[in-house]
Amino acid sequence: MIQYRHVFKAALCVAAIAAAFVAAFVTYSYVNAAPEPAPVAAPVQQKTPGLIELGASAPQLSSLRISTVNAEALPMSEPLTGRVTYDENRTTRVSSPVAGRVTGLHAEIGDVVARGALLASLDAPDLATADADWRKAQADELRKKLALDRARTLFDGEVIARKDVESALADQQQASAETRRAGLRMKSLHATGSENGQFRLTAPLAGVVADRQINPGLEVRPDLPAPLFVITDLNQLWVIVDVPDRSVTGLKPGQAVTLDTDAWPGQHFAARIERVGLTLDPGTRRVQVRCAVSNPDHKLKPEMFVRVAFLSGDGAKQAIPLPNTSLFADGVASYVFVEKQPGTFEKRRVNVQLRGRDISYVDTGLISGERVVTDGAFLLNAEGAGDAR
Repeated sequence: MIQYRHVFKAALCVAAIAAAFVAAFVTYSYVNAAPEPAPVAAPVQQKTPGLIELGASAPQLSSLRISTVNAEALPMSEPLTGRVTYDENRTTRVSSPVAGRVTGLHAEIGDVVARGALLASLDAPDLATADADWRKAQADELRKKLALDRARTLFDGEVIARKDVESALADQQQASAETRRAGLRMKSLHATGSENGQFRLTAPLAGVVADRQINPGLEVRPDLPAPLFVITDLNQLWVIVDVPDRSVTGLKPGQAVTLDTDAWPGQHFAARIERVGLTLDPGTRRVQVRCAVSNPDHKLKPEMFVRVAFLSGDGAKQAIPLPNTSLFADGVASYVFVEKQPGTFEKRRVNVQLRGRDISYVDTGLISGERVVTDGAFLLNAEGAGDAR
């Protein structure tokens, strides 16, 4: 029994020594182990204030519209709405001076006609009557002229008295007057050379057939409310503008005008003031101003609405027109985004000289020829605000 106790104590001593050795080894390894390197913070990329950079594949680029801006004369006030009309000095409305029935048409809308060109043929009984009266007057004048010559011969032979010659002379003069009256009647009908009551409706001036209200077989008469043909020169048109009395001050004939249309966005048409009304319309309290515009390519159409901007007399003050979608406010100032290079945009402050309903004019902050974000500026501004946060 004593022997087993000595063996058990020896085993406990060996175990204690082994545990002490293991603890010493662990402590040595922990103390002499190499320390782990501390993590290094990545350098923060510094961004230029007011400058936004988008990658080539950034989805925001598809929402942006960028346009090149150019300076032009600064308008006197916000553009007004005007209406394009025919130049009445170069327009004629053709109606039939006689009653009749249309037997033939010789002109269509869009045809270019010369002065005197045949437009339509009509069967006109009134014309036949006028032609018969004219021919009868010519025959009567010839007969009485021969009677006058015969009376003068007899008077020279002392066969008849002087009063017979004077009576023949009076008859001849009356017949001549009747012939002139019948001839003028035919001339007023533009029917010289017509026969058998066939009336030839011709163009009184050269131009383009802009409208036609006539068909074969139509019965026409001089008192129709609408003209049969409208012939005009579309190379020159008028623009009629109703100007408020507060804006009419300073307008004068010859002043430069610029026109904008929805049909041709971004294109300006140059015009000039021809007449400024002398009175106000009592219903609208506006003054009618008439402008003349050259239209060689026929882009402007009669009855088209346009935006009319009256320019200053000398046109010396320049400004850059911008759509209002390109402007955004930051505080009390107005800003735009200018494309410095593809994908890089600079936020720039501008001064709005004239603010309109759709377009505003800025006189400082931009240079003619720069590319400006005209649609999507608010999206870019939001991107810049997110980067700032």
